Order: sequence, then C-alpha cells, then structure tokens
Amino acid sequence: MTESTMVTRRPGLARLRAWPHRHPLAADALLTLVAALAVVGRGDRFEHFSGERPWSVVFAALLVIPLIWRRRTPVLVFGWMAAVAAVQWFLAQVVVADAALLIALYSVAVLCERKTAALALGVLEFGIAIAVLRWAPPEGMVNAFVLLSGMATAAFVLGRNVRTRRAYLASLEDRARTAEHERDQQAQLAAAAERARIAREMHDIVAHNLSVMIALADGAAFGARGNPEQAEAAARQVSATGRQALGEMHRLLGVLRGGGQEPLRAPQPGMEQIDELVTQVRAAGLPTSLTVTGAPFPLSPTAQLAVYRLVQEALTNVLKHADAPDEAWVLLRYRDPAVEVEVGDNGHGRPVVSIVNGHGLAGMAERAAMFDGYVEAGPRPGGGWRVRAELAPGRVAR
Repeated sequence: MTESTMVTRRPGLARLRAWPHRHPLAADALLTLVAALAVVGRGDRFEHFSGERPWSVVFAALLVIPLIWRRRTPVLVFGWMAAVAAVQWFLAQVVVADAALLIALYSVAVLCERKTAALALGVLEFGIAIAVLRWAPPEGMVNAFVLLSGMATAAFVLGRNVRTRRAYLASLEDRARTAEHERDQQAQLAAAAERARIAREMHDIVAHNLSVMIALADGAAFGARGNPEQAEAAARQVSATGRQALGEMHRLLGVLRGGGQEPLRAPQPGMEQIDELVTQVRAAGLPTSLTVTGAPFPLSPTAQLAVYRLVQEALTNVLKHADAPDEAWVLLRYRDPAVEVEVGDNGHGRPVVSIVNGHGLAGMAERAAMFDGYVEAGPRPGGGWRVRAELAPGRVAR
C-alpha cells in the first residue's frame, strides 16, 4: 500500500502526522512534558548514585526544559545540555534525564549541516566515554560504552536520514512547482499565439472583404445613374463577397467554440482560392492578372493558407492605398522547396508610413516567418507599389 493510499484512507492519521510541522513549539513542549514525566517515573532507580534527590531534580529540569527550543536553536540547546552534563559529571550526579541529550543530538543532525552534526556526535561520544570510565564497573565498561555509543550513533544516523528525506521531498516539491510554472507559461504562450493567429485571420478576412465591398458599392452607386445592369452586377458581387466573409467568420468562430479544432465542413482557403481573390479585385473595378510559373509541388494546408493570406492582404492594400492604378498583378513562382509571391500595381504610390506601421505588413511577416521566409514591401522604380514574399514550406517540412 502506497503512502498516498494510506493518507486517503486514513485522513485522521495524516492530520496527526502533520500537526508537529504546523505547531512545532507546541509539539516540543509536549515532548518536554513526556520526557519530564519519564524522568519523574524512573528517577528513583538512580538515587543510589547520588544520594541527594534535590540535585537530581535540578539537573533533570536543566536537561529537559531546553528541549522546548530544540527546533529554533538546536546547537545552542545541545551546547547548554552538554554543559549541564559536564557540571553533573564534576558533581558526580547521575540522572535519567541524560537521555535527553540523544534528542538534542537528533535535532542537531536534522537541522544542521553535516560538520556541525558530526561535532555534536563527537562531543556526546566524549561525554559517554568519561561517564563510563567514572561510573561503569570495570567488567562492564566495554558493554556500557558500546550500548551508549550505539544509541548516540543511532540518533545521529536517524537525524541525518530524516534531513536527507526532507531535502529530497523539498526538491520534489520544488520540481513540481517549477513544472507547474513552466506548464502555465507554455499555456500562456500557446494562448497568446492562438490569439495572434486569430487576430491575423480576423484582420485578413475583414479588411479584404470590406475593401472589396466598399469598392463594389462605390461602383454600384456610380453605375446606378446611367448603367443599371452594371450597378445590379456590382450589388450582387457585394452580396457574394459579404456571404464569403460571413462564411469565413463562421469558420473562425467555430474554431474558437471547438477549442482550436478546425471544423471539417468549413475547409481553410488555399492555393486554389487565390484565383477567386483576383476575380473579386477585378469585379471591384481594378484589372488584375494572376501568373503562375514553375512546377507546383504539394503544400500543407497551413502553408497554403499562409500564401493565400499574403496575397489577400497585399491585394487589400492595393485597393485601400494605391493611387489611381491602371492594373495590378499577382505572381506565384514555384521553386522547390520555396514559393515566391509577388503582388504589385502601377499606381502613383502610397504613403509608406501608413503601410509599414500597420498590422497588415506585420501579419504577413509573421506568416512568412513560420515557413522560414521573409516579406519585402516598397515602391516600384516605375511607380506603384510591390509586395514580395518568399516562403520555404518544403524546407521546413524536411
């Protein structure tokens, strides 16, 4: 039966064992009382050594009462008791309370370092030797010394074992606290990473779709004056874009409700959906082309989502910040194990600070960094703006 099982089945015993640790002074006072009663009960057997009962009572009190403070000042208590025993030896007084020195030695062995405990053992062994030489009969000196030395050694060894066990338990508790702290830290880091991921998803979904819808709504309002059919087509495109955004938002909220599990009925967008992004931008009134070069190779769903979001965010910036562009383009280059993404326009430029300090470029950089990649953004030499990113999902997978 393990100790934990015993504690579970005997809670009263566990509380009784823990009581001395919670109330050390009261426990030592109780120990002192028990020792005093033992001295009173057995003191008469040693009267023939001294012949003076009052002196025996005084020495017994001087040896037993200091045990109350054995936990607070173990060395001082042991030193005091050793000094009382030395005076007792000079006055030829023998009392049963000398056994209290074993308790004091045990306390020193438990609470002090090895050198201090060994010194205390040496002092007690010296006291045992001179006591045996003075009071033991010649034919029983060896037996008396072996018996008393064995008791002293047992008290020392028991104390050191208890100290070692306490240190071991303390180290286990410290490791448990450290492991719990590290587990909490990992949970916090995971939660922060998940929040950052969700924030990136929310930004990309909302910013892109709202930008497209705003551009479509402006076109519909302009076309409603002279071209009702074009206005109707733009309004339908606004509706379709809104439904798509709503579907992606439902998927993202489903992740939150499901504790991080992606719903199977709502797959994440990937490389195949990039053409839909380009179509949306074209519908918003900006001619946009998609060019794919190189031999495509398989990408994980996470890598496809990263590429998709990079293109989405770059096209969103074109709609939001480009100054009267005539066209935009998306270029995908497959160079196993890397994928290069380039999105540009031929407008008259845009404020650099507003782009660099925004959340979009930071989100793109974080997505690229997940796949050992990078993102570059800046004005084109011939006018306009270009975002170039390179991801190496194949290199990471290998």
